[in-house]
Amino acid sequence: MESISIVPVSISDLLKLQNISRSTFKQTFDEHNNPEDMEAYLNTNFSAEKLSAELNNTNSGFYFAIDSDKNEVVGYLKVNTGDAQTEKKDLNAFEIERIYVDKAYFGKKVGQLLFNKAIEIAKSIKVSYVWLGVWEENHRALAFYTKNGFIAFDKHIFKLGNDEQTDIMMKLTLD
Repeated sequence: MESISIVPVSISDLLKLQNISRSTFKQTFDEHNNPEDMEAYLNTNFSAEKLSAELNNTNSGFYFAIDSDKNEVVGYLKVNTGDAQTEKKDLNAFEIERIYVDKAYFGKKVGQLLFNKAIEIAKSIKVSYVWLGVWEENHRALAFYTKNGFIAFDKHIFKLGNDEQTDIMMKLTLD
């Protein structure tokens, strides 16, 4: 079993963040989308400029999952509070915007470790609830969040290139 550690990402990790972001997004969604829409999304949303701006936003946080045995980034987490939230902008809420894990690490609890880190942060800043959006066709992620206590409460449109897709909005109320 790999030894996985969760560590904060800094601006000096930009290239590693860009690489894991692009590769895991492509692994997750490539087979369900046309190549032009995928390439447009990757180039826009994981550009050095966009990721730099996100890393420099004090209301966002990134964390890597590192396989300590191989000294390799195998997944990552992005969380948002305040005005960094992609939608709800509720000051008493916390958004998990991204949890992505390299497919080679599926089933090895890496996603759960990243999720646990997000919940730990949310509880430490004493928000009322955590929310996120999941593509309605991402059955693996929907099952994961449901298993972790999230319930669906709304839907929104996610644009991948020119393709409009439906995300299910999910929420977890904290104690």
